[in-house]
Amino acid sequence: MAAPPVLLRTVPPPKSAVVPLSPAVLPAAGLAGVVAALVLPVDRPGVGWLLAGLAGTFAVFLADRRSRAGASPFTWGNAGWAVLALALLGMGAVRASGWLFALCVLGAVVCGSLAVVGKRTVNSVFYDMLAVPLEALRAVPWAGRGLGRFAARRDGVARRIGLAVLATAALVAVFVPLLASADAAFAAVVNAVIPDLSVGVLVRWCCVFAVFALLVAGACYFLAAPPHRAAGQRPHRTEYGLEWTVPLTVLVLLFSVFVGVRLVVLFGGTGYVLRTSGLTAAEYARGGFWQLCAVTVLTLAIVSAALRWAPDVTKADRLRQRVLLGALSALSLVLAGSALSRMWTYQEAYGFTVLRLLVEVCELWFGAVFVLVLASLVKLRSAWLPRAAIGTAAAALLVLAVLDPERLIADANLDRAAAGKPLDHRYLAGFSTDVVPVVSARLPEPLRSCVLREVLAGDTPDGWPAWNLSRSNARDVTLGSC
Repeated sequence: MAAPPVLLRTVPPPKSAVVPLSPAVLPAAGLAGVVAALVLPVDRPGVGWLLAGLAGTFAVFLADRRSRAGASPFTWGNAGWAVLALALLGMGAVRASGWLFALCVLGAVVCGSLAVVGKRTVNSVFYDMLAVPLEALRAVPWAGRGLGRFAARRDGVARRIGLAVLATAALVAVFVPLLASADAAFAAVVNAVIPDLSVGVLVRWCCVFAVFALLVAGACYFLAAPPHRAAGQRPHRTEYGLEWTVPLTVLVLLFSVFVGVRLVVLFGGTGYVLRTSGLTAAEYARGGFWQLCAVTVLTLAIVSAALRWAPDVTKADRLRQRVLLGALSALSLVLAGSALSRMWTYQEAYGFTVLRLLVEVCELWFGAVFVLVLASLVKLRSAWLPRAAIGTAAAALLVLAVLDPERLIADANLDRAAAGKPLDHRYLAGFSTDVVPVVSARLPEPLRSCVLREVLAGDTPDGWPAWNLSRSNARDVTLGSC
């Protein structure tokens, strides 16, 4: 029988039209959005970020639990990702560095998505990492239809809820100002809890509410109709063994020759750099570092591709994979160590900065991923490898935040200054209040007060949602003349 013409074929309805919307989803999303709008300090790190994250987490969990008749899909793996996401958001309560907390928020988004996704889906790992934001966009018509059905109910529930909200708001608007004017202590509490209302504050509340409500709705939308789960191990090709063996063998030989030729200077210190003919420390260390970083990244991509597509059906295939990929990963660890050595040499000569610290952490993470690759070669099972790599990256970011990177950089630069090397005090003055304890304890006057004044220059009082331990302690520091 001939297929019907294209224009006459039945178009399936969109997913948002067929996925059922539980009655618990919209209230959960709305409450999470309200909490986030009230407590989230969008302009700075603060404890409110953790509170908003907790509100979103409980909203998704409770909405899914109320919506599901069977067993919950959440496991200890989901809980681990959720704890990691909340820990990253919790850094906003103790660290004041803006760049650091921005990385923590991005890491929390990824970990939060993986907490919702759970086991791998048939989609790529990139989808799993961003599943909640992506599904939040797709959930807009889904939630819109739910709101439309709720507003059209004949029992008048929507009208009654609206009247209750308006009546409550009217009573609060009348009685709170009266009570505040009657007692100074109560007025102080009101001023501390309720911010000054302005157009900007209302716009910010609306935007934060919309974002968090959509994120919760997107997570519930994913859980209501999740994609198919991926198989435990993807099938491999049984051909193209030669096409993989020759390039990998050549690459192993090339790395071996490089390591052998450069063995004497591979981990050379500052003395070698300064004695190298025709090279300055910057040319040798910095240039070599970026080149070796590029080699590390490219090698990691090649190893990942080989684990995914290289044949491993026969015993000879598996032996070839273990030998070649194991040798390549081990040599890459040596190159990563060389890159770290070069960057350390460069920092000892020219000072420590945020960028240099971050690329060192990235190189350490590359080394950790190669160790994971070596572990995967034992049984030639690599399905778990992408999630493990993401987990180590998030854990590395959390450890970096706990160690306080700006304090580490300030300490290292002050150690260089104590050894007679120049100190860029303007660079220190550009840091957040995380460096205040180190600068206050180690810099002599009047330079100490000059640097601290620059650090504290942009500091403004925090409301309770924006409370931050670093900023709170920094305000107790006494300043001298500058």
